[in-house]
Amino acid sequence: MKKLTSADLASLGQQASLSPRLRANSNLHQELSDPIQRLAIAMEPDTLILPHRHPHTWEVLTALRGRFTVLVFDDAGKVIERAVLGEDVSVVEIPADGWHAVLSRDEGAVIFEVKHGPYAPIGEADVAAWSKGRSAAELNAWYAVAKVGDRLV
Repeated sequence: MKKLTSADLASLGQQASLSPRLRANSNLHQELSDPIQRLAIAMEPDTLILPHRHPHTWEVLTALRGRFTVLVFDDAGKVIERAVLGEDVSVVEIPADGWHAVLSRDEGAVIFEVKHGPYAPIGEADVAAWSKGRSAAELNAWYAVAKVGDRLV
């Protein structure tokens, strides 16, 4: 049996806080080639998750520790859905090819992600063009307040 204990989550959060990307993950799947990827990802509030999509898979997210704002966008970058995991929502599923971004709201926050494998880095075409060239501070500040119907200007 594989387990993620409270101590494991705290340790993962500490690793993220020391990482240049402010993220750290613990994989439950054995190999990057596994057909289903299952991982806990610690994310500090200043980490940047660019709006992106996974053309080949849906993605399920749940908060294990802390809160996360999850935004879903249309092709032009308008927010079409918003949820706060760990606060008013427990689990979200992003459809395959759905543009989305995640903002960590708390230090030491850990999110759990499940999606189809094998692992593939996000390609240039799968990062939203409207978000490129913007700073982490700018995008994260917008993610924190963006509502359904809003578009980054």
